[in-house]
Amino acid sequence: MNMNINTTYLLTGAAGFLGINICTQLIERGEHIRAFVLKGDPARKYLPAEVEVFEGDLCSAEDCEAFFNIPEGSQSVCIHCASTVTIDPGYSEKLIAVNVGGTENMLAAAKHHPECRKFVYVSSTGAIPELPAGQPIREVNQFVPYEEEKVVGWYSRSKAMATQKVLDAAHAGLNVCVVHPSGIIGPNDPAIGQTTRTLTQILNGEMPIGMAGSFNMVDVRDLAAGTIAAADKGRKGECYILSNDEVTLKEMCRMLKEDTGCKGCKFYLPLSFAHLAAKQMEKSAAKKGTKPVLTEFAVYNLERNNCFDCSKARNELGFAPRPYAETLHDTAAWLKATGKIH
Repeated sequence: MNMNINTTYLLTGAAGFLGINICTQLIERGEHIRAFVLKGDPARKYLPAEVEVFEGDLCSAEDCEAFFNIPEGSQSVCIHCASTVTIDPGYSEKLIAVNVGGTENMLAAAKHHPECRKFVYVSSTGAIPELPAGQPIREVNQFVPYEEEKVVGWYSRSKAMATQKVLDAAHAGLNVCVVHPSGIIGPNDPAIGQTTRTLTQILNGEMPIGMAGSFNMVDVRDLAAGTIAAADKGRKGECYILSNDEVTLKEMCRMLKEDTGCKGCKFYLPLSFAHLAAKQMEKSAAKKGTKPVLTEFAVYNLERNNCFDCSKARNELGFAPRPYAETLHDTAAWLKATGKIH
């Protein structure tokens, strides 16, 4: 890419947890960012002042087209982070409209703008079919289609469908690549997402009972760096898993206790019991018309194989996820500094 030409980074999902951190890192290296933000999105207040804000709707092809209009003689790089995220495994028209239709609109706009030199799609490890326990999960070969019926839950299905659209665009000539983040954790989460909320509860001693099982979380700063590295040097039509080591809630609590002296969880429910509890909670919530505290889908995510192999991203992008202990220390310090924990 010719760095002597003015480059605009076109970033969707800029006001989200990952997007904010991508903004911060791009600004640190002196880049110009145009952020695609939904009109009236309260999270726009978290965007750094240097960011140019573009108001639009991903479901509008016209808005996506206008987003790509930059001054003549300059070039752009698009990082498409935006998506509707849900822990509800059920079908949702809005989920498909934003995650699949919105991605199609962005790809169509990129095709119309040859000055867009690179397009990076932020997918999810959930889009990759699960393998039996003990087997490391790697990227799907670009010549093997993503099959949405092989993944669990409509969020993962929507990401698999969108990922295939991106790879189809690569085969048609567009310079695109894909990153697959696992879970996101770390400091600088101004909107306080689910993971940050859970850590806050543990640190404040408000979560005496945890669950067995495992998950895979990556420091948001490392994810941001890995996504930017994909924009810099990711190969056309290739996918890159951005993950960390598999970890249990018990191990995470032990690290937090050692670092901060918090109480952590006193007891961890076996997953067999958690399944029964989730079924009862879902039944009860359905009768009351409320949301269940625990769902079968949440238990599945702790029970599934969460062993993802990020060696391709390490080798090609220089991706380097830091240890959990460092992330947890920095997150606890940030929560304390911002008054979120006692």
